[in-house]
Amino acid sequence: MKAAGPKITVVTAVYNRVQTIEGCIQSVLSQTAADRVEQIVIDGNSTDGTDLVVRQFEGRLAKSIREPDSGIYDALNKGIRAASSEIVGFLHADDVLASDNILEMIVDAFQSGNHDAIYGDLVYVDSEDIGHVVRYWKSGPYDRNRFRWGWMPPHPTVYVRRSIYEQFGGYRTDLGSAADYECMVRLMFKAGIRVGYVPKVLVRMRLGGKSNSSIANRMKANRSDRQAWLENGLRPPFGLRFTKPFRKLGQYLIRPPRE
Repeated sequence: MKAAGPKITVVTAVYNRVQTIEGCIQSVLSQTAADRVEQIVIDGNSTDGTDLVVRQFEGRLAKSIREPDSGIYDALNKGIRAASSEIVGFLHADDVLASDNILEMIVDAFQSGNHDAIYGDLVYVDSEDIGHVVRYWKSGPYDRNRFRWGWMPPHPTVYVRRSIYEQFGGYRTDLGSAADYECMVRLMFKAGIRVGYVPKVLVRMRLGGKSNSSIANRMKANRSDRQAWLENGLRPPFGLRFTKPFRKLGQYLIRPPRE
């Protein structure tokens, strides 16, 4: 008999996502490893009925916290503090796990290797039709030095041991949309934690995102990315400022594997 793996916490931070939050929650509840999953929803006082949808899952969620916050990264930090599992990951309210065995694969990856964090691949899907893949983010095997060339793992696929967040800190709330990038650079590059890769599409992510919604927002995000480099001892090659966004071009060329 296969030994039970460690517990895993999935945190969803949500604000006014009444149309998508149910699918997000259901994709976690339908996991084959559901008996080992702690699901936490952090609602920043939604006003569109999101809270009514979340309330339908009372008894199936480990925790549901509804209170004002200072943005998504403040909410994610609340989720980390509320977690009781060894492993913590995030699934945003617009997104779904790519299949019903994703969390089982992640738990198995932690068990089979001496890892502090695990990540995988991701597909961007049409906001109205999540079956329509628009971009494929193939992360590739882990190499710490790839951070020097603007690489990062897809944040929605990243699962980290709670003790790592407790030791090195969670998400900064002063860096806007670059907070997840800064956290990954700080943990994986600066602290040098042990990282493993699952070569599977783990998350289907709806297109969108504030940092990419305009050229001005992209420029602002790029400045924050650069601040994340400098504060964590990372220097991009040749002083390039656009190394990270340039890496995204390949996502439009690589086709995702057939499921």
